[in-house]
Amino acid sequence: MSSPAEVLAAAEAAVRDGLTRIAAHAPGAILPEDVLGERQRLAGPGFMPRSAFRILQAADGWLALSLPRESDRELLPALIQGLVGEPWEAVASWLVTRPLEQAESRAVLLGLPAARIPRPGQAPRRPPVIAAAGGPRTPVERPLVVDLSSLWAGPLAARLLGLVGARVLKVESVARPDGGRLGPPEFFRVMHAGHESKVIDFADRAALRGVLESADIVIEASRPRALRQLGLRAEEFAARGSVWVSITAYGRDDANAMRVGFGDDVAAGAGLVAYLGGVPRAIGDALGDPITGVAAAAAALDQLAAGGGAVLDVSMHDVCCEVAARIGTAGGRGLSRRRRSGVSEGRRAPRS
Repeated sequence: MSSPAEVLAAAEAAVRDGLTRIAAHAPGAILPEDVLGERQRLAGPGFMPRSAFRILQAADGWLALSLPRESDRELLPALIQGLVGEPWEAVASWLVTRPLEQAESRAVLLGLPAARIPRPGQAPRRPPVIAAAGGPRTPVERPLVVDLSSLWAGPLAARLLGLVGARVLKVESVARPDGGRLGPPEFFRVMHAGHESKVIDFADRAALRGVLESADIVIEASRPRALRQLGLRAEEFAARGSVWVSITAYGRDDANAMRVGFGDDVAAGAGLVAYLGGVPRAIGDALGDPITGVAAAAAALDQLAAGGGAVLDVSMHDVCCEVAARIGTAGGRGLSRRRRSGVSEGRRAPRS
Protein backbone atom coordinates (compact mmCIF):
# COMPACT_ATOMS: atom_id res chain seq x y z
CA MET A 1 0.00 0.00 0.00
CA SER A 2 1.19 3.50 -0.80
CA SER A 3 2.93 5.91 1.55
CA PRO A 4 2.40 9.70 1.64
CA ALA A 5 5.79 10.22 -0.02
CA GLU A 6 4.90 7.86 -2.88
CA VAL A 7 1.57 9.57 -3.53
CA LEU A 8 3.14 13.01 -3.59
CA ALA A 9 6.00 11.81 -5.80
CA ALA A 10 3.52 10.49 -8.37
CA ALA A 11 1.49 13.71 -8.28
CA GLU A 12 4.58 15.88 -8.58
CA ALA A 13 5.87 13.80 -11.51
CA ALA A 14 2.55 14.18 -13.35
CA VAL A 15 2.51 17.94 -12.79
CA ARG A 16 6.14 18.21 -13.88
CA ASP A 17 5.39 16.32 -17.09
CA GLY A 18 2.40 18.56 -17.78
CA LEU A 19 4.33 21.76 -17.20
CA THR A 20 7.07 20.48 -19.51
CA ARG A 21 4.49 19.96 -22.26
CA ILE A 22 3.14 23.47 -21.67
CA ALA A 23 6.59 25.06 -21.71
CA ALA A 24 7.38 23.35 -25.01
CA HIS A 25 4.76 25.57 -26.65
CA ALA A 26 6.33 28.76 -25.27
CA PRO A 27 10.04 28.41 -24.51
CA GLY A 28 11.13 30.85 -21.85
CA ALA A 29 7.69 31.14 -20.21
CA ILE A 30 7.82 31.40 -16.43
CA LEU A 31 5.55 28.78 -14.89
CA PRO A 32 4.77 28.21 -11.20
CA GLU A 33 7.18 25.98 -9.33
CA ASP A 34 4.87 24.62 -6.63
CA VAL A 35 1.48 23.98 -8.21
CA LEU A 36 0.39 21.37 -5.67
CA GLY A 37 1.18 23.39 -2.57
CA GLU A 38 0.52 26.88 -3.87
CA ARG A 39 -2.90 27.40 -2.31
CA GLN A 40 -1.72 26.26 1.12
CA ARG A 41 1.35 28.50 0.91
CA LEU A 42 -0.56 31.60 -0.20
CA ALA A 43 -3.39 31.06 2.28
CA GLY A 44 -1.07 30.94 5.26
CA PRO A 45 -0.89 28.74 8.38
CA GLY A 46 -4.52 29.23 9.42
CA PHE A 47 -5.93 27.67 6.25
CA MET A 48 -7.74 24.33 6.71
CA PRO A 49 -7.91 22.79 3.23
CA ARG A 50 -9.86 19.65 4.13
CA SER A 51 -12.31 20.95 6.71
CA ALA A 52 -15.25 19.83 4.54
CA PHE A 53 -13.87 16.41 3.60
CA ARG A 54 -13.60 13.01 5.29
CA ILE A 55 -12.78 9.41 4.46
CA LEU A 56 -15.26 7.27 6.38
CA GLN A 57 -15.51 3.52 6.93
CA ALA A 58 -18.34 1.51 5.44
CA ALA A 59 -19.15 -2.12 6.22
CA ASP A 60 -16.77 -3.38 3.53
CA GLY A 61 -14.55 -0.48 2.54
CA TRP A 62 -14.02 3.26 2.67
CA LEU A 63 -16.00 6.19 1.27
CA ALA A 64 -14.62 9.65 0.46
CA LEU A 65 -17.21 12.37 1.08
CA SER A 66 -17.14 16.15 0.73
CA LEU A 67 -19.69 18.51 2.30
CA PRO A 68 -18.47 21.96 1.18
CA ARG A 69 -21.87 23.51 0.51
CA GLU A 70 -24.87 24.15 2.70
CA SER A 71 -26.95 22.32 0.11
CA ASP A 72 -24.81 19.19 0.66
CA ARG A 73 -25.47 19.20 4.38
CA GLU A 74 -29.18 19.71 3.76
CA LEU A 75 -29.21 16.39 1.86
CA LEU A 76 -27.85 14.37 4.78
CA PRO A 77 -31.25 13.45 6.29
CA ALA A 78 -32.20 11.96 2.91
CA LEU A 79 -28.88 10.11 2.74
CA ILE A 80 -29.08 8.49 6.16
CA GLN A 81 -32.89 8.46 6.26
CA GLY A 82 -33.02 10.02 9.67
CA LEU A 83 -32.35 13.08 11.76
CA VAL A 84 -28.89 14.66 11.72
CA GLY A 85 -27.07 16.13 14.68
CA GLU A 86 -23.37 16.65 14.10
CA PRO A 87 -23.07 15.95 10.34
CA TRP A 88 -19.90 13.86 10.26
CA GLU A 89 -20.85 11.78 13.29
CA ALA A 90 -24.29 11.10 11.82
CA VAL A 91 -22.90 9.98 8.46
CA ALA A 92 -20.17 7.86 10.08
CA SER A 93 -22.69 6.04 12.30
CA TRP A 94 -24.97 5.34 9.33
CA LEU A 95 -22.20 4.34 6.94
CA VAL A 96 -20.36 1.82 9.11
CA THR A 97 -23.18 -0.72 8.73
CA ARG A 98 -23.80 -0.13 5.01
CA PRO A 99 -22.21 -1.91 2.03
CA LEU A 100 -19.84 0.47 0.26
CA GLU A 101 -21.39 0.14 -3.20
CA GLN A 102 -24.87 0.80 -1.84
CA ALA A 103 -23.74 3.84 0.14
CA GLU A 104 -21.86 5.35 -2.80
CA SER A 105 -24.80 4.81 -5.15
CA ARG A 106 -27.21 6.49 -2.75
CA ALA A 107 -24.91 9.47 -2.21
CA VAL A 108 -24.33 9.91 -5.95
CA LEU A 109 -28.06 9.63 -6.66
CA LEU A 110 -28.69 12.49 -4.24
CA GLY A 111 -26.01 14.62 -5.90
CA LEU A 112 -23.45 14.44 -3.11
CA PRO A 113 -19.70 14.48 -3.93
CA ALA A 114 -18.81 10.97 -2.82
CA ALA A 115 -16.60 8.16 -4.10
CA ARG A 116 -15.48 4.78 -2.87
CA ILE A 117 -11.76 4.27 -2.30
CA PRO A 118 -10.63 1.69 -4.87
CA ARG A 119 -8.42 -1.26 -4.19
CA PRO A 120 -4.75 -0.54 -5.01
CA GLY A 121 -3.89 -1.24 -8.63
CA GLN A 122 -7.39 -0.75 -10.04
CA ALA A 123 -7.15 0.07 -13.75
CA PRO A 124 -8.35 3.42 -15.17
CA ARG A 125 -11.70 3.14 -16.99
CA ARG A 126 -10.91 5.60 -19.81
CA PRO A 127 -8.23 8.08 -20.94
CA PRO A 128 -8.02 11.24 -18.81
CA VAL A 129 -8.69 13.49 -21.83
CA ILE A 130 -10.83 12.47 -24.79
CA ALA A 131 -10.69 14.76 -27.81
CA ALA A 132 -13.67 14.88 -30.18
CA ALA A 133 -12.62 16.59 -33.41
CA GLY A 134 -14.28 19.79 -34.56
CA GLY A 135 -13.85 22.07 -37.54
CA PRO A 136 -10.90 24.00 -38.99
CA ARG A 137 -9.58 27.11 -37.30
CA THR A 138 -7.42 30.05 -38.28
CA PRO A 139 -4.31 30.31 -36.07
CA VAL A 140 -3.84 33.60 -34.22
CA GLU A 141 -0.75 35.02 -32.60
CA ARG A 142 -2.40 35.52 -29.21
CA PRO A 143 -5.38 33.21 -28.65
CA LEU A 144 -8.30 34.38 -26.52
CA VAL A 145 -9.23 32.13 -23.61
CA VAL A 146 -12.73 32.61 -22.18
CA ASP A 147 -12.79 31.11 -18.70
CA LEU A 148 -16.26 30.20 -17.41
CA SER A 149 -14.88 27.92 -14.69
CA SER A 150 -14.55 28.44 -10.95
CA LEU A 151 -12.64 27.28 -7.88
CA TRP A 152 -9.25 25.77 -8.83
CA ALA A 153 -8.82 23.31 -11.73
CA GLY A 154 -10.31 25.46 -14.49
CA PRO A 155 -8.84 28.77 -13.28
CA LEU A 156 -5.42 27.11 -12.99
CA ALA A 157 -5.67 25.94 -16.60
CA ALA A 158 -6.59 29.48 -17.67
CA ARG A 159 -3.75 30.91 -15.60
CA LEU A 160 -1.20 28.60 -17.23
CA LEU A 161 -2.47 29.49 -20.70
CA GLY A 162 -2.13 33.16 -19.78
CA LEU A 163 1.44 32.64 -18.60
CA VAL A 164 2.42 31.26 -22.01
CA GLY A 165 0.96 34.21 -23.87
CA ALA A 166 -2.81 33.81 -24.22
CA ARG A 167 -5.24 36.60 -23.47
CA VAL A 168 -7.62 35.44 -20.73
CA LEU A 169 -11.12 36.77 -20.10
CA LYS A 170 -12.76 35.52 -16.91
CA VAL A 171 -16.55 35.45 -17.20
CA GLU A 172 -18.75 35.15 -14.12
CA SER A 173 -22.48 34.90 -13.71
CA VAL A 174 -24.30 37.72 -11.94
CA ALA A 175 -26.28 35.13 -10.01
CA ARG A 176 -23.41 32.77 -9.27
CA PRO A 177 -19.93 34.29 -8.95
CA ASP A 178 -16.82 32.12 -8.72
CA GLY A 179 -16.90 30.25 -5.40
CA GLY A 180 -13.14 30.73 -5.27
CA ARG A 181 -13.83 34.27 -4.08
CA LEU A 182 -14.86 32.76 -0.73
CA GLY A 183 -11.46 31.13 -0.30
CA PRO A 184 -8.01 32.62 0.40
CA PRO A 185 -7.99 36.11 -1.19
CA GLU A 186 -4.30 36.03 -2.15
CA PHE A 187 -4.72 32.70 -3.90
CA PHE A 188 -7.68 34.01 -5.91
CA ARG A 189 -5.68 37.09 -6.87
CA VAL A 190 -2.73 35.03 -8.09
CA MET A 191 -4.98 32.67 -10.07
CA HIS A 192 -6.50 35.58 -12.00
CA ALA A 193 -3.64 38.08 -12.12
CA GLY A 194 -3.46 39.88 -15.46
CA HIS A 195 -6.79 38.53 -16.69
CA GLU A 196 -9.66 40.61 -17.95
CA SER A 197 -12.97 40.19 -16.15
CA LYS A 198 -16.59 40.36 -17.22
CA VAL A 199 -19.82 39.73 -15.30
CA ILE A 200 -22.80 38.60 -17.37
CA ASP A 201 -26.39 37.77 -16.62
CA PHE A 202 -26.43 34.25 -18.03
CA ALA A 203 -30.14 34.69 -18.69
CA ASP A 204 -29.02 37.02 -21.48
CA ARG A 205 -28.10 34.21 -23.83
CA ALA A 206 -27.16 36.54 -26.67
CA ALA A 207 -24.58 38.35 -24.53
CA LEU A 208 -23.06 35.10 -23.29
CA ARG A 209 -22.96 33.58 -26.75
CA GLY A 210 -21.37 36.72 -28.16
CA VAL A 211 -18.46 36.43 -25.74
CA LEU A 212 -17.98 32.72 -26.43
CA GLU A 213 -18.07 33.11 -30.20
CA SER A 214 -14.92 35.25 -30.04
CA ALA A 215 -12.97 32.63 -28.06
CA ASP A 216 -10.17 30.47 -29.39
CA ILE A 217 -10.32 28.39 -26.21
CA VAL A 218 -13.27 28.03 -23.82
CA ILE A 219 -12.73 26.56 -20.35
CA GLU A 220 -15.74 25.47 -18.34
CA ALA A 221 -16.48 23.10 -15.51
CA SER A 222 -20.25 22.82 -15.74
CA ARG A 223 -22.51 19.88 -16.27
CA PRO A 224 -23.24 19.58 -20.01
CA ARG A 225 -26.99 19.70 -19.35
CA ALA A 226 -26.68 23.04 -17.56
CA LEU A 227 -24.98 24.59 -20.59
CA ARG A 228 -27.47 23.08 -23.00
CA GLN A 229 -30.25 24.71 -21.00
CA LEU A 230 -28.55 28.02 -21.84
CA GLY A 231 -28.56 27.09 -25.52
CA LEU A 232 -24.82 26.31 -25.52
CA ARG A 233 -23.50 23.13 -27.11
CA ALA A 234 -19.77 22.53 -26.94
CA GLU A 235 -19.85 20.63 -30.23
CA GLU A 236 -21.23 23.68 -32.04
CA PHE A 237 -18.34 25.89 -30.94
CA ALA A 238 -15.79 23.16 -31.72
CA ALA A 239 -17.25 22.87 -35.23
CA ARG A 240 -16.43 26.56 -35.68
CA GLY A 241 -12.81 25.91 -34.74
CA SER A 242 -12.79 26.64 -31.01
CA VAL A 243 -11.04 24.38 -28.52
CA TRP A 244 -13.69 23.71 -25.87
CA VAL A 245 -12.15 22.42 -22.63
CA SER A 246 -14.82 20.72 -20.54
CA ILE A 247 -13.64 19.81 -17.04
CA THR A 248 -15.99 17.53 -15.13
CA ALA A 249 -15.62 15.26 -12.14
CA TYR A 250 -16.21 12.02 -14.05
CA GLY A 251 -16.54 12.88 -17.74
CA ARG A 252 -19.22 14.12 -20.13
CA ASP A 253 -20.82 10.79 -21.04
CA ASP A 254 -24.46 10.29 -20.04
CA ALA A 255 -23.67 7.86 -17.23
CA ASN A 256 -21.42 10.31 -15.38
CA ALA A 257 -22.23 13.79 -16.70
CA MET A 258 -24.36 14.74 -13.70
CA ARG A 259 -22.04 13.32 -11.07
CA VAL A 260 -20.55 15.88 -8.68
CA GLY A 261 -17.00 15.88 -7.35
CA PHE A 262 -14.39 18.13 -5.75
CA GLY A 263 -10.62 17.86 -5.65
CA ASP A 264 -10.34 15.84 -2.43
CA ASP A 265 -13.07 13.26 -2.97
CA VAL A 266 -12.23 12.79 -6.66
CA ALA A 267 -8.54 12.22 -5.90
CA ALA A 268 -9.33 9.78 -3.09
CA GLY A 269 -11.85 7.95 -5.28
CA ALA A 270 -9.13 7.47 -7.88
CA GLY A 271 -6.74 5.91 -5.36
CA LEU A 272 -4.57 8.93 -4.56
CA VAL A 273 -4.47 8.07 -0.88
CA ALA A 274 -1.82 6.86 1.51
CA TYR A 275 -2.37 4.02 3.95
CA LEU A 276 -1.38 4.47 7.57
CA GLY A 277 -2.07 1.44 9.70
CA GLY A 278 -4.30 0.08 6.95
CA VAL A 279 -6.47 3.20 6.96
CA PRO A 280 -6.59 5.39 3.80
CA ARG A 281 -5.61 9.04 4.32
CA ALA A 282 -5.95 11.98 1.96
CA ILE A 283 -2.65 13.51 0.90
CA GLY A 284 -1.96 17.07 -0.20
CA ASP A 285 -4.47 19.85 -0.80
CA ALA A 286 -7.35 18.81 -3.08
CA LEU A 287 -4.90 17.02 -5.40
CA GLY A 288 -7.52 16.46 -8.08
CA ASP A 289 -7.74 20.18 -8.82
CA PRO A 290 -4.13 21.18 -9.55
CA ILE A 291 -3.34 17.91 -11.33
CA THR A 292 -6.36 18.34 -13.59
CA GLY A 293 -5.69 22.03 -14.20
CA VAL A 294 -2.22 21.28 -15.53
CA ALA A 295 -3.49 18.38 -17.65
CA ALA A 296 -6.26 20.52 -19.14
CA ALA A 297 -3.91 23.37 -20.07
CA ALA A 298 -1.42 21.00 -21.68
CA ALA A 299 -4.16 19.29 -23.69
CA ALA A 300 -5.54 22.65 -24.87
CA LEU A 301 -2.13 23.80 -26.10
CA ASP A 302 -1.47 20.48 -27.80
CA GLN A 303 -4.80 20.84 -29.59
CA LEU A 304 -4.05 24.41 -30.68
CA ALA A 305 -0.74 23.23 -32.10
CA ALA A 306 -2.43 20.32 -33.91
CA GLY A 307 -4.92 22.70 -35.50
CA GLY A 308 -8.68 22.41 -35.69
CA GLY A 309 -11.34 22.82 -33.07
CA ALA A 310 -12.23 20.08 -30.60
CA VAL A 311 -14.18 19.27 -27.49
CA LEU A 312 -11.70 18.12 -24.85
CA ASP A 313 -13.52 15.96 -22.33
CA VAL A 314 -11.30 16.24 -19.24
CA SER A 315 -12.31 13.85 -16.45
CA MET A 316 -10.80 14.77 -13.08
CA HIS A 317 -11.34 11.22 -11.86
CA ASP A 318 -9.46 9.68 -14.75
CA VAL A 319 -6.66 12.25 -14.62
CA CYS A 320 -6.18 11.18 -11.01
CA CYS A 321 -6.47 7.48 -11.89
CA GLU A 322 -3.57 7.81 -14.30
CA VAL A 323 -1.51 9.54 -11.62
CA ALA A 324 -2.40 6.81 -9.12
CA ALA A 325 -1.11 4.25 -11.62
CA ARG A 326 2.30 5.95 -11.36
CA ILE A 327 2.64 5.34 -7.63
CA GLY A 328 5.72 3.25 -7.01
CA THR A 329 7.06 3.62 -10.57
CA ALA A 330 9.90 6.02 -9.70
CA GLY A 331 7.90 9.08 -10.70
CA GLY A 332 6.31 7.38 -13.70
CA ARG A 333 9.47 7.10 -15.76
CA GLY A 334 8.35 3.68 -16.93
CA LEU A 335 5.28 5.11 -18.68
CA SER A 336 5.38 5.70 -22.40
CA ARG A 337 5.20 9.21 -23.85
CA ARG A 338 1.73 8.43 -25.18
CA ARG A 339 0.52 7.37 -21.74
CA ARG A 340 2.01 10.48 -20.14
CA SER A 341 0.15 12.78 -22.52
CA GLY A 342 -3.16 11.62 -21.11
CA VAL A 343 -5.01 12.24 -24.39
CA SER A 344 -6.88 9.58 -26.30
CA GLU A 345 -4.98 9.79 -29.56
CA GLY A 346 -7.60 7.81 -31.43
CA ARG A 347 -9.94 10.78 -31.12
CA ARG A 348 -7.50 13.66 -31.38
CA ALA A 349 -8.63 16.38 -33.76
CA PRO A 350 -6.78 16.33 -37.10
CA ARG A 351 -4.17 18.86 -38.03
CA SER A 352 -5.71 21.57 -40.21
